[in-house]
Amino acid sequence: MAAHLHKRLNDYISSLIQEGILNEQFNQLKSLQDESNPDFVIEVLSLFFDDSERLLNELAKSLDQQIVDFKKVDSHAHQFKGSSSSVGAKRVQDACMSFRWYCNQENLEGCKKCLQQLRNEYALVKSKLDILLKLEQQILAASGRK
Repeated sequence: MAAHLHKRLNDYISSLIQEGILNEQFNQLKSLQDESNPDFVIEVLSLFFDDSERLLNELAKSLDQQIVDFKKVDSHAHQFKGSSSSVGAKRVQDACMSFRWYCNQENLEGCKKCLQQLRNEYALVKSKLDILLKLEQQILAASGRK
C-alpha cells in the first residue's frame, strides 16, 4: 500500500514539474525529509501557505494606498519570490519577478495586473500542493505514523 502511494506521489510531483508548476527545488526540499522528520514537507508547505496569504494581503493593501510606496511593494514581492523559490513553486516565482519589474518602473496598473496573476498562480499551486499533501498524509497513515 505505502509503495503504491509513494509511486503515485512521485508520479504526481513529476507531472507538476513537467507542467512547470514546480521545479527541481521541490525535489531538493523533499529529499530533506527522512524517518526522523517525516512531516518536514507538510510543515514547510504549511508555512509557505501562511506566508503567501499574508504577503498577498500586504501586497493588496500596499497597492490600495493613496500614495503607493513601491519600495514596500517590491519588498513584499521579493519576500514572496524567496518563499516560493524555496518550495519550488516556479510559476509563482516567475509572477513575482514580473511584479518586481513593474515595481521598479513604479507602474501601478502593471503591479495591479501582476497581483491578479500572482493570486491566480498561487491558487493553482496551492490546489496542486493540497493534493500532494493529502498523498503525503496517506503515506504517513499507511506506515502507521499518523
